[in-house]
Amino acid sequence: MCTTKHFHPWLLQIIGLLGLLVLCLWLSLRPKEPKFAIIQFSIPTSVSSENPRATFNYVLEVKNSDKESSIYYDDILLSFKYKQDMVGNSTVPGFDQGKGNNDDQHVPPVEINQRVWRDLAKEIPRGTARLNVELFTSIKYKTWGIKSKHRKIKYQGAVPIGSDGKIKDKKKKVKLHRSKRIRTGGFLSTD
Repeated sequence: MCTTKHFHPWLLQIIGLLGLLVLCLWLSLRPKEPKFAIIQFSIPTSVSSENPRATFNYVLEVKNSDKESSIYYDDILLSFKYKQDMVGNSTVPGFDQGKGNNDDQHVPPVEINQRVWRDLAKEIPRGTARLNVELFTSIKYKTWGIKSKHRKIKYQGAVPIGSDGKIKDKKKKVKLHRSKRIRTGGFLSTD
């Protein structure tokens, strides 16, 4: 027969085991964030007198390393800046990405702001040009048939441009890193 002396420790053990089980489930099912990188970047190396307008090309690599969750992306907005001046913007249409997939999103050429192009074109032949990149989007996870609510995310990075107009890094790839602050409607907020 169960006496009060032995009932309370037994009950605490059950509650402790259930707590550990819930913690383990939560840690194993918590979705991993996607990873973004700029690859195959290409920009002209000089200003042409025949056509002063210039464009650059790149491919956005998107990785979902999570084996349990699919990711649903809203439109992905990318901004490229040289120093503090806007070079150009582009948008990758929203898409769905399955569990553990890698996708390369080919983006149409981005037209370079003519005012900024003159200064940027002087730096490219020297191999000292650098573009800052910001990526904004909202994502939803789908784990075991259940969709999460939207999460706004912001990533950023810097693209060092070599004298050949390509990424200066040996890997020819620039990983974008998570930013803690997101600008929404003129206000800054933290995730």
